[in-house]
Amino acid sequence: MDWSVPPAWRPRRPTSSDAVDECPRLLLSACLLGQAVRYDGGHKHAPELVEALGRFAELIPLCPEAGAGLGIPRPPVDLHREGDRVRMCGVDDPAFDPTDALTDWCRQQAALLEAVGGCVLKARSPSCGIGSAPLHHPDGRETSTDGLFVAYVRANFPGLPMADEETLRDPVQLVGFREWVFSYAKREE
Repeated sequence: MDWSVPPAWRPRRPTSSDAVDECPRLLLSACLLGQAVRYDGGHKHAPELVEALGRFAELIPLCPEAGAGLGIPRPPVDLHREGDRVRMCGVDDPAFDPTDALTDWCRQQAALLEAVGGCVLKARSPSCGIGSAPLHHPDGRETSTDGLFVAYVRANFPGLPMADEETLRDPVQLVGFREWVFSYAKREE
């Protein structure tokens, strides 16, 4: 894994005298920052990624499941297709359904989402997976979809840069994401 950033675009560290818009704010899955917020009380700390992103952005931790009050630790959940809806249901107890709580929490994040330049989220998470969250169908098939938070962001903040930690392991993708974030920030100038 090479999280190194090509020297051609390494910006200097933002200082307090810099304009706020010169340092974009990124939402980062809190587990990637090393916070113990996962369903099992653990984390998925990615220090090299945090370092690479921190070179050009202010990082704001976010965990939709913990934010929605599901607790730490909490029962593991999966996404299930039910007709035209996707529901979040307990792995061990399918009657456990925090879909509405998570959806309500997502709506409460609108002001925060308007104030950031992008999101870096945990791959395959039922809330944060970007096209990589496992989706279980009634006929037993499993496909992939967006996690519930990602689906909310796509529907309400089209164009907001989003990537997962697995994609950003590729230095070319990391550079592309950085440029996308800065382009997004300039959209209203």
